[in-house]
Amino acid sequence: MTRLATDDVKSISDELAEYDAELTARTGCSLRGIASLAAGLQEDEIKNRFKNIRIGVIPITVGEGVIAGFCDAVAGIVSHLGCKTFITRASDVAGLTEAFEKKADIIMLADDHQFIALHTATRQLIENAAATGKGFVTGLHLMAGDLNKKKVLVIGCGPVGRSATEKLVVMRAHVSIYDTNPARSIDLSEALKKTRNAKVQIIKDINRALKSHEFIIDASPAADIIQARHITPNTYISAPGVPCGLDQDARSKIGNRLLHDPLQIGVATMVLSAFKL
Repeated sequence: MTRLATDDVKSISDELAEYDAELTARTGCSLRGIASLAAGLQEDEIKNRFKNIRIGVIPITVGEGVIAGFCDAVAGIVSHLGCKTFITRASDVAGLTEAFEKKADIIMLADDHQFIALHTATRQLIENAAATGKGFVTGLHLMAGDLNKKKVLVIGCGPVGRSATEKLVVMRAHVSIYDTNPARSIDLSEALKKTRNAKVQIIKDINRALKSHEFIIDASPAADIIQARHITPNTYISAPGVPCGLDQDARSKIGNRLLHDPLQIGVATMVLSAFKL
């Protein structure tokens, strides 16, 4: 996973109500609503059951260590969804032990490479990258009204971009993919042809593709690759990449047709996907 910085997460918990209002204005759904759709659940059916779910968030110190505010942000998002949530006092293996002793139904933990939600009863796990891709495609689908047979460009063929592309294929969108490493685009194209009998277009000229696609998933970690000249009145962008790939002029021009956050949609989709198991 992309390593976040403290500045990316420090205000998330305090601004969730405001963020929910923004999501509702842009997509017609709240954070929980988007995550429910991404996970294949009906939001109304889970509200009461969700109150009994207990989720433990474990600080992990390996690698570059705990990002200040990360566990608080994750716990804040989960609590906002309506779950009982706690952060373990201990970290690493001791934290895992503590979470089990406190009978957590779902355990969430992240290091520099992976962020997972582990369902303790089913022993299934949900990866943040996969959940984030599905969540942001669902958000774009809601903003667009429908992505069926629409041309959608996916920038970045890493784990998030792969997940987004797979979700788009299921939605029957006409998908084009781009990665600065052409081998990754080819690998994803061949995998989709083999596993889903689906064909996607591999893009070589990103500037031309940005001008010719109204619906874009920016799953790249590159900054400022989407500029104001790429934005039309009909452009909609869902951007799970960190940092956001739009430069400041592009962000100003696109206005409320941009969906971007560092953690919220991915975490919410992880929890709802784990809850479904």
